[in-house]
Amino acid sequence: MKPTISDEWLRVEALDLEARGVAHRADGKVVFVAGALPGELVRAGITRRKPKWESGDAVEIRDPASTRVAPRCAHFGVCGGCSMQHVDAAAQLAFKQRTLEDDLLHLAQLRPQFVLRPLAGPSWGYRHRARLTVRLVPKKGGVLVGFHERGSSYVADMRSCAILPPRVSALLLPLRALIASLSCPDRLPQIELAVGEAGGRTIVALVLRHLQPLLPADVDALRAFAAAHDVQWWLQPGGPQTVAPLDVDAEPLRYALPEFGVTMPFKPTDFTQVNHRVNQALVGRALRLLQPAADERVADWFCGLGNFTLPLATRAASVLGVEGSDVLVQRARDNAAANGVRARTEFQARNLFEIDAAALRALGTFDKWLIDPPREGALALCKALVEARADAAFVAPRRIVYVSCNPATLARDAGLLVHQGGYTLRAAGVVNMFPHTSHVESIAVFERAD
Repeated sequence: MKPTISDEWLRVEALDLEARGVAHRADGKVVFVAGALPGELVRAGITRRKPKWESGDAVEIRDPASTRVAPRCAHFGVCGGCSMQHVDAAAQLAFKQRTLEDDLLHLAQLRPQFVLRPLAGPSWGYRHRARLTVRLVPKKGGVLVGFHERGSSYVADMRSCAILPPRVSALLLPLRALIASLSCPDRLPQIELAVGEAGGRTIVALVLRHLQPLLPADVDALRAFAAAHDVQWWLQPGGPQTVAPLDVDAEPLRYALPEFGVTMPFKPTDFTQVNHRVNQALVGRALRLLQPAADERVADWFCGLGNFTLPLATRAASVLGVEGSDVLVQRARDNAAANGVRARTEFQARNLFEIDAAALRALGTFDKWLIDPPREGALALCKALVEARADAAFVAPRRIVYVSCNPATLARDAGLLVHQGGYTLRAAGVVNMFPHTSHVESIAVFERAD
């Protein structure tokens, strides 16, 4: 709807989970105001009205908050890639820490015994993975390449991006011209980005999704672009399993975990953390919190390519990595072999959203667990652990480190582990994997109470 500018000045009380200001009208109705910060007095342009709430954008601000800063990106507020560039870095971390603690308290009635210092890293140019939408929009002059507009299916008219690596940001306009020159610009819906390392140099891989075959002239144009901009092209004619490099001699992508002497090969469509520096810090902290010993057996649930499994194998006697995909399990095995830890690792493909107590008991005894689930969390796994503990012969792990990308599902699972599973929540804290967004990554430590 067309924004309706309110005459009422609203005092912003808090931020919601999307980093919008929360205020109340004089009649008590809740108003969510994008771009507004706690303590500010704002007028809002209302774009949505519901019986119990309204939402819109800040159009005038009085009493600006001390935490307000000037956004670095010219597209902030239109592009949906960031929601917090107007908030200084320390306040962003405080917001995320408060979100985690509030979810633990309100959803699970828990407070950690110790609050971990937030983990942070580069705030700009950090995004080493991204999915860019490609859209032919004649009314806007041709092809657009970028993130969606905030709250919309439209593609933002992006000419640069401050959270992408600078050399990738510089490709946005050349990519528009390239796609426009191809034979089917309206049949190329996305470009997936992955940045890796090889031989001490940075490699930028671009995966082009194409809904119809490319012509020889298209392939020539892609190769010329790759040579001019020092990137490699991968093509995706169908599902993720169809992804292949345009040229068979493309250098493999890798990222490093130098604290553990591990180098992880990956494909550009594999799940890897977007922020390589923060991932290094996260893996280091997770292992220091878990404290795997040389005589211990450890389980790594939702192990993926082995991001935690391989470092664990450099410290523990043995590690079992479990993942739902047969393909990823084989890739993890290959990565373990490439890093010289194959003898101390075992991998299984198993649906962890359906695991039960019997299946858990059949896997044997583990001294410690590491859990790193997707946003859905690890409810079935935590339920299985609680149920397995009813068997006196079952030995539960003494310590669990849980890495989460969703504080709500972490809180749900934490409540189960503590209130029914006999664990204590020793520590929890946030990890700023996605600066300038409201995404909350976190880590929690549980210890067996008996």
